[in-house]
Amino acid sequence: MNFIDEKVDAYLYEMLPARSPVLEEMERQAKQRKIPIVGPAVARVLFQYAKLIDAKTVFEMGSAIGYSTIWWAMAVGEGGRVFYSDGDEKNAREAEGYFRQAGVLDRIEIQVGDALELLAKRREQLDILFNDVDKRDYPRVFDMAAAHVRRGGLFITDNVLWSGRVAEQDPKEESTRAILNFNQKLKESKDWFTTILPLRDGVAVATRL
Repeated sequence: MNFIDEKVDAYLYEMLPARSPVLEEMERQAKQRKIPIVGPAVARVLFQYAKLIDAKTVFEMGSAIGYSTIWWAMAVGEGGRVFYSDGDEKNAREAEGYFRQAGVLDRIEIQVGDALELLAKRREQLDILFNDVDKRDYPRVFDMAAAHVRRGGLFITDNVLWSGRVAEQDPKEESTRAILNFNQKLKESKDWFTTILPLRDGVAVATRL
């Protein structure tokens, strides 16, 4: 769902610079195979925020074929570290091939398994935690986030407007209720300063206070 006029939305995408061949191929694959990726407009926002705080460590929860992972890896630069996580071994193998083509494989640690369990094992403070797991798990991710992000770091979450379903009265879908719960937790938290960007499906950007 687009949250702005279709013509304006089309214009915004026309204004995006061309991506590298590997990213454009991933965008084609995502469209053809209905693979969920953040897309180039949101990806540029992720890259920009990472650059703004000079991020060097990013943990990505729910990486799929690694589209946003590549943007994070480009942002952290040489010496930076991005942690890819996905529950599907096939996704991870495909992602590794793209990482190699993009020349960023040496900056990425690929992990297969439950993203929440993998995050729980990490002991370092991250610059950025990116949340794009099963929406029903969003409240659990919120409960974990503050312990894993440094002060001044970012907790960024995709799909927080959920095709507009967050505006429904008394939603029946479990995923919608979980996102509403998550958004409310962000709103009420004293640990985070949060802004929701109505770009694509909604991106919550929270700074650790």
